[in-house]
Amino acid sequence: MIRISIMYPYRAGARFDHDYYEHQHIPLALRLLRDAVRSVTVERGLDPGPPWPAPTYLVVANFLCDSLEAYERAMGGHGRALQADVANFTDSPPVIQVGEVRVDTAKTSG
Repeated sequence: MIRISIMYPYRAGARFDHDYYEHQHIPLALRLLRDAVRSVTVERGLDPGPPWPAPTYLVVANFLCDSLEAYERAMGGHGRALQADVANFTDSPPVIQVGEVRVDTAKTSG
């Protein structure tokens, strides 16, 4: 499995509309990318104050995919629309990492 991590770096004064991202952009991505994506997690960086440091990222979104090829095919048709939508929620350019999931210890209830 492949994980595409899209990370928006924290910087003082950066604009990020979490509500738009979570309720508009992520559903748009899932609708456009369809079967190329198994699941998405969205993590908001917290700044709890001392002794904890400021977050490295405002948001980290992890797209879990069966293959990089399937993700690339889906993005080929819809990448421009998703990139154009970024201006609607942030002025922080994303950092993207492609990784191979080697260990996943997620537990399910039951």
